[in-house]
Amino acid sequence: MGHVLLGVSGSVAAYKAIDLAHRLTRAGWAVDVVLTAAARRFVTDLAFQSLTGRRVHSDQFERGDPAQIEHIELARRADLALLAPATADLIGQLAHGLAPDLLTSAMLAWRGRPVLLAPAMNTAMWENPLVQANLRRLTDLGYQLIEPRVAQLACGETGPGALADLDQIMARVEALSGPREGSGD
Repeated sequence: MGHVLLGVSGSVAAYKAIDLAHRLTRAGWAVDVVLTAAARRFVTDLAFQSLTGRRVHSDQFERGDPAQIEHIELARRADLALLAPATADLIGQLAHGLAPDLLTSAMLAWRGRPVLLAPAMNTAMWENPLVQANLRRLTDLGYQLIEPRVAQLACGETGPGALADLDQIMARVEALSGPREGSGD
């Protein structure tokens, strides 16, 4: 299939990204998982490593191969990026070109390939005009939004903000499944 960069940020919905990584792997994708520090409060590297058979990335300053700069290599080798769940914090950082961690640094190094953004957050946060402005900014820049579902959220409220159904996310990934030339996968 190709290579996907799966960026996971710190939301209660992060546990669903484990199943998403598994589904991507079963569908034939090589999956590079990048966890933010907040995501690691909800899920572990081991779960993703076990299901993808690949190392999980999280530390912007961890040095693997000294001949490679990790955030640049992550951005170069992937055919598409899937940010799921994408929190209001991640969306705001990306919309304003901020790169305080490995995931946002990799996304700033990203060029010319699809980025799917699957937000998950509380309804009040989702509806906040600042979050909506940041989303418009990202979609204007070519990010493709996968709208959150209306559901009962972790806080007990019901409304928009739940991570999109995994089948819907997979369908969007599959629609973009043509690997770019020279990807090596």
